Amino acid sequence: MPKSKKSGTSINLNDPQYYLNRELSWLEFNSRVLHEACDQRTPLLERLKFLAIFTSNLDEFFMVRVAGLKQQVEAKVTQLSPDGRTPQQQLDDIRFTLSPQVTKLHQHFEQVLRPLLANNHIHILDYIDLSDKQRNYLDNYFEEQIFPVLTPLAVDPSHPFPYISNLSLNLAVVVKNPETEEEFFARVKVPKVLPRFLPLPPELGIQHNGQPAHWTGVPLEQAIAHNLDSLFPGMNIQEYHPFRITRDADLALEEDEADDLLLAIEQELRKRRIGGTPVRLEIQSQTPEAVRSRLLQDLELTESDVYEVDGLLGLRDLMYFMALPLPEFKDPPRQSVVPSRLQWLREPSVSSEIPEVEEGKDFFSVIRERDLLVHHPYQSFTATVVRFITHAAHDPNVLAIKMTLYRTSGDSPIVNALIAAAENGKQVSVLVELKARFDEENNIYWARRLERVGVHVVYGLVGLKTHCKTIMVVRREKDRMRRYVHIGTGNYNQKTARLYTDLGLFTCNEEIGADITDLFNFLTGYSRQKSYREVLVAPVNMRDRFLALINREIDNAKNGFTGRIVAKMNSLVDPQIIATLYEASRAGVQIDLIIRGVCCLRPGLKDISENIRIISIVGRFLEHSRIFYFYNNGQEEIYIGSADWMRRNLDRRVEVIVPIQDQDIAKDLQEILGIMLADNRQAWELQGNGSYIQRHPGDRAPEAHSQKTLINMALRSTSIAANLIDNKKNSFYLDN
Repeated sequence: MPKSKKSGTSINLNDPQYYLNRELSWLEFNSRVLHEACDQRTPLLERLKFLAIFTSNLDEFFMVRVAGLKQQVEAKVTQLSPDGRTPQQQLDDIRFTLSPQVTKLHQHFEQVLRPLLANNHIHILDYIDLSDKQRNYLDNYFEEQIFPVLTPLAVDPSHPFPYISNLSLNLAVVVKNPETEEEFFARVKVPKVLPRFLPLPPELGIQHNGQPAHWTGVPLEQAIAHNLDSLFPGMNIQEYHPFRITRDADLALEEDEADDLLLAIEQELRKRRIGGTPVRLEIQSQTPEAVRSRLLQDLELTESDVYEVDGLLGLRDLMYFMALPLPEFKDPPRQSVVPSRLQWLREPSVSSEIPEVEEGKDFFSVIRERDLLVHHPYQSFTATVVRFITHAAHDPNVLAIKMTLYRTSGDSPIVNALIAAAENGKQVSVLVELKARFDEENNIYWARRLERVGVHVVYGLVGLKTHCKTIMVVRREKDRMRRYVHIGTGNYNQKTARLYTDLGLFTCNEEIGADITDLFNFLTGYSRQKSYREVLVAPVNMRDRFLALINREIDNAKNGFTGRIVAKMNSLVDPQIIATLYEASRAGVQIDLIIRGVCCLRPGLKDISENIRIISIVGRFLEHSRIFYFYNNGQEEIYIGSADWMRRNLDRRVEVIVPIQDQDIAKDLQEILGIMLADNRQAWELQGNGSYIQRHPGDRAPEAHSQKTLINMALRSTSIAANLIDNKKNSFYLDN
């Protein structure tokens, strides 16, 4: 075990007391999401959105993390986590931590947000509070639109307990035969094909000063519950109780035994649709013991798997209300800007809408002039990444396009551009990662569509997920071949690019291009590349390179020089990296970490991590970019890429981190880090015990809101560029 010395003491840096639990750290992150829903500064409908995100996050946590722990308990796994907990202890601590969060979630919605919505003319009513006219309308709607798709399922000796699908909302119904007085149990599934919330027409909505409310309606399950007589004619409805279950949804795939990875994953997806074993039961707190016990028995769950709710179940459906055309209750509208250097480009196809510009000035010429950094969503993904691929697809000088796809959207313009490139006779190779969790089906669809037009599709490597974000375009230019490369921190998905903060580097640096060529040979062929010129590639050299970069700061600090590390990522879990950061702190290296989600490092521990400070920023956009800065005794180095400091990223995934060689871009990235470190609006400081404290501006101190600052910086840069365009009518190229 690595040990570290300071002031004559020897400390085992692998001691569990120096590590936070991964699962509990994730629950702390989700608690910060919940805080955004409770924060009065958050616009009203955005608060509903954060409740929906909290609930959706929790669903996935149970489907994957809790399910995995329960499997370990079943298999009698006794291996301890780095923080010294057994699987069962982790499950116990998850429930202890989560129960008050779930209570807070539902109490806040029922006691705070529902009344606040009503005060602002958005009425989520209970069925029992409807007027006769409103009930008549919904009863008719039930008969015409809902009743035909419902299937009541009896449960008795001749009808076994029905299969309850994952994340479905259901009604447990008790009915009585009026002739025999015998009671029966039945289940009615609330269909997902119908909207969860049923709006009333404006004339039947609640009126305010003679004007209809913005929205008036009821939850779908209540409309069903109050019309159960139609489903059980001749029976007396005794009671009904909503419930919802969560099942294990992780794929159990034996890759090395699969002759065809695509077919093997399709088979596993069919199993997922059915769902694995139940791992959670959500019920209302007033559910009687008899119904509760019946559900637990038939689902083979225990009391520790039950989460009681006061109010509506399945609050992820609150995202429905974000579609209401009520901008006054949402974040201010924001439009991504086009980087100034890309504002006037010659398009690859002739268009009367594009102004004439100097011959040869296109996307590729901009990259040849100098590397280009793009920052989403502040800068447009469509006008940068999508445009780059579209240019490449139609440029007659482009010979080949190679790309990795981890997650993309359902109507992906990137995939359409790749199809166009293949149809234009270009050599197109795409690695589609079929094992991207919960996007497997979407990726299979795109893989098959790409194959049909002649694209060379590779499905990934056995035992590794390909998580890197890379594009390479090979272009013939004046008797030579030039490689243009994009390396990013986020997925090639134009929908999430509006919601996630991510960075991308465009470059035609020859050594980086050669590295990416070697990478694609590794991904598509039998190459087993062991070294790279510039980029860090996992699982080949990334772990060793990161450790070397940290150790260099340690050596500098021990030799009396300044040691400094700043890193931004999604998660910090890897024990070896954490132990090395502890060593750096003990040597005097000043370390600032910006970690949105899971962090297993304990900052501020005496003689261990006194020089480490950690913040998490949770706001309007999901912080997703990864940036790594090392002072290097004044010869600063900064990197961006796809990897977090987690075992899975460093050892079980193909990842790419690229060094930033353009000094202006390096300064831009340092400025981004500085803005984030100064945030006092949505930044939370991690404490040594694993809790977080939100920052607030001090007395007379201005509010420093990093995401707002970056929005305003992007708008200012565009405004300056626009003025320069006005002053330089003949210029197509503008520096940032």
